[in-house]
Amino acid sequence: MKRSEYFKGKTRRKWTKSVFLIAVVAVSALVVSLISLRVYAQIAGAPPLTVPKASIFLDSQNNQIGDRYTEERRYWVTLDELSPYLIDATIAVEDKDFYEHNGFDYSRIAGAILADIKAGGKVQGASTLTQQYARNLFLTHEKTWTRKINEALYAYRLEVFYGKDEILEGYLNTVYYGHGMYGAEAASRYFFGKSASDLTLAEAAMLAGIPKGPTYYSPLADEKKATDRQQLILSLMEDQGKISVEEKNRALAEQLVYKSDEWIASKSIAPYFQQVVWAEASEILESKNINISEGGWTIKTTLNQAHQQAAEKAVADNMPENDLDVGLVSMDSENGFVTALVGGRDYSTDSYNHVTLANRQPGSTIKPFLYTAALENGYTPMTFKDVSETTFTYDNGRQTYTPKNVNGKFATHEMSLAQALAIPDNIYAVKTLQDIGYTNFRNILERFKLNATKSELPSIALGTIETTLYDLTNAYNILSAGGASRTPTTILSIEDAKGQIVYEFEPPKTEQVVTEEDAYVMTQMLTGIFDDVFSDYSPATGVSIRPKMTHSYAAKSGTTNSDQWMVGYSPSLTAGVWNGYKKDKTLSTQVDMAASKQIWIDFMEHVHSDTLNEEFTPPPGVQGVVVDITSGKIANDACPSDQRLVYMKKEDIPTESCSSYWFDSDWFNSDSWNNSWDSLLDLLPFESFGNLFGR
Repeated sequence: MKRSEYFKGKTRRKWTKSVFLIAVVAVSALVVSLISLRVYAQIAGAPPLTVPKASIFLDSQNNQIGDRYTEERRYWVTLDELSPYLIDATIAVEDKDFYEHNGFDYSRIAGAILADIKAGGKVQGASTLTQQYARNLFLTHEKTWTRKINEALYAYRLEVFYGKDEILEGYLNTVYYGHGMYGAEAASRYFFGKSASDLTLAEAAMLAGIPKGPTYYSPLADEKKATDRQQLILSLMEDQGKISVEEKNRALAEQLVYKSDEWIASKSIAPYFQQVVWAEASEILESKNINISEGGWTIKTTLNQAHQQAAEKAVADNMPENDLDVGLVSMDSENGFVTALVGGRDYSTDSYNHVTLANRQPGSTIKPFLYTAALENGYTPMTFKDVSETTFTYDNGRQTYTPKNVNGKFATHEMSLAQALAIPDNIYAVKTLQDIGYTNFRNILERFKLNATKSELPSIALGTIETTLYDLTNAYNILSAGGASRTPTTILSIEDAKGQIVYEFEPPKTEQVVTEEDAYVMTQMLTGIFDDVFSDYSPATGVSIRPKMTHSYAAKSGTTNSDQWMVGYSPSLTAGVWNGYKKDKTLSTQVDMAASKQIWIDFMEHVHSDTLNEEFTPPPGVQGVVVDITSGKIANDACPSDQRLVYMKKEDIPTESCSSYWFDSDWFNSDSWNNSWDSLLDLLPFESFGNLFGR
């Protein structure tokens, strides 16, 4: 053997040995790396998949009325809730081998590396859907090697701990489609006004093309570029055997209709109401140790859209053109469901909710509760008091208080409780408070879930305490419900992002706040504000809107220097309206002071327009009797003309007839004489005998 051949052979053996050693080292390093990667993945654990999700609000009929989201509008849906066309289109254009690889497409990676080397920087991507999902969850979109390495690590962990369908579902719910829309469901609703489950092939191919460049391929930004990409995707789907030629051609011929404007407009339904819903949902979920910020909730509400539209129209038609503010809320008498809510003039300029947040003085709207306490303490609708101008002392005689009526006038005669409520008379209210005592008044306020002030000032009888319209309307709703407890609610059910019901409304245990009899007697007295028979030195406060009434209502108005209220109910629905100014500004014009009544009656008439009139049904312990308003005695033909059907507890029904007027001093005046003489003649059996006296 030649010396040169020996050395060549020796060199080859050394080289072969070196290559072998290098290969062993490389394989070992690879094995160690893979083991290390696996160990790393096990130690790091499954990466969390939590992302911000939009919550959806539904009305009582399951129609969507709005949503709530943070910086990302996203509605999480399962793969089963997505159009198969969208799934196939996305895989076709983004990652055709998605179900075959382990998170990485090595051929695409090699091609991308060569392109980057040639360009001297990171210019081409090779990311699989898994890698893109990892980036959407955890990383930025910057094109750097550091980000790419982290992306690969997250992608590996995703593939280790989650199935392909879970990863695909996550990707389709997190990818950005532009215009603030994250995920396929949000994008589908935004662009096409429909759920992603209902997308056609043409629509699905259009959506699938957007994520590559949301500002570049949005059909609303550049329909030509978007359509070109849609056509590419349809061709890829055909090439990959996902669709036929005929399906592709039909999709290419389909004229797409975009509805983004409609979708955006739909977000404005009852925004103040949605605000209340979110606050109530937060409390409900917190009681279950669930953080509402997780999002993804589907919240079915009590909103009646017909009622909401009627409320908004009533406000729009009757508010003066100034800075007077407004609040309106309605509640179902049977269950306390809030059916409509307007918290201000314009949510877009002022989100402050005057229904739930504003504590204001209720004025005379507090009197029904004072007088209900009086009914519990021996009063009847025909309990009379001297209501002439009076100065009251309090604080052990150290202070005095001289209340005034709205028009500065006072009655010159005794007045019944029913009439004092209808006008209303302030002297009667303060005298009643002094009579029944502050403890009884405070107790009934607590039972009706109103602010039970510790104050013992006589003025609290006139509504100088503070309350919200929400609480006050609920208190009236308790009266409407026959004195049974009611708790206002805006939520029927809450579902999580997985469709699991985490809360469902159950009617709370009902308790009697006051007896059915007292609640009904008060209800009937509250119908008196619409009856001109009670008008005296001041008209009954509801006679101005009486011409608009076609249904039976019980209600009360209230006035302070800065507030105007109207709260009342039919047998099935309670509504409250407030008007006032935010700052220290008084109600000075007739238009300002009339707005609340006009809004209230327009709303109530509208929502009851398609129903027959309902009458308030008396409980067994109550009976109606026609009385003489002036005396409170049972009316007959000998009574003056002011008579009314008044409901009382059976034990309170008067036993005297107003025929006893014949022996009163007033009987001898000319009018009384003529009326009584005529009544006497009516009792005579013979018409001819009556004619002897000129009849």
